[in-house]
This record gives sequence, C-alpha cells and structure tokens, in this order.
Amino acid sequence: QVQLVESGGGSVQAGGSLRLSCAASGLIFSTYDMGWFRQAPGKEREFVATITRNGVSTDYPDSVKGRFTISRDNAKNTAYLQMDSLKTEDTAAYYCAAGSTSYGSRRLASTYKYWGQGTQVTVSS
Repeated sequence: QVQLVESGGGSVQAGGSLRLSCAASGLIFSTYDMGWFRQAPGKEREFVATITRNGVSTDYPDSVKGRFTISRDNAKNTAYLQMDSLKTEDTAAYYCAAGSTSYGSRRLASTYKYWGQGTQVTVSS
C-alpha cells in the first residue's frame, strides 16, 4: 500500500520559514517524480513545486520561485519543501504527490498518481 505522509506544517509569521517533509512508503521512491501542491479554502489546488526522480530538475510557479525550494533524499524515501519568506497568501493545506511526469505535464495535478493527506500551513501578518 502506497503512503505519502506530510509533516512540518504549522503557524508562522510572515517572513518566517517552514520545512515540509513527505515520507513515502510502499513504492520505489527513486522511480517517481515528486510534486507539492497547495489548496486554500474556496480555491482550486495549485501547483507549488516539482522535482524529477533523480533530483536534477525542478520547477516552480512564479508565485513561489526564489522563496521555496524542493529537494529529495532517495535514500530516505523523503521529499522536502523548504519555504522561506512566507507570505500570508501562502496559507493553505499543502500536499505532496508522486507520479511519472513529463516536461509538459509536471505542473498538472492529474499527472500525479499518489497523494498525501496534507499538512496545514498558516501564515499570519
């Protein structure tokens, strides 16, 4: 059974940092690309970051580029999302996902096969 378990969410003031982790089990982690998405109340799920299975290539939307960093440790079956200079608009539930992506599809939630349950990030002013 595949499980993705996020941790590291919480409450932080604007300008602060958080590091999210996504621990994977039940799959060959090194064969999956990993993504992070977020969803705020009343809004659609939004792409945040993705990293290829070998960790060489990453991608971010403009809204988080330069502030968020995705990484992975294939030896630990874990992906990370380092979030710096947090803004109130970053408040959302954050989800990690695993899938096989291509350059044209890596930002699409439908590309990812497995999903975690999410962890809440709240940024206050």
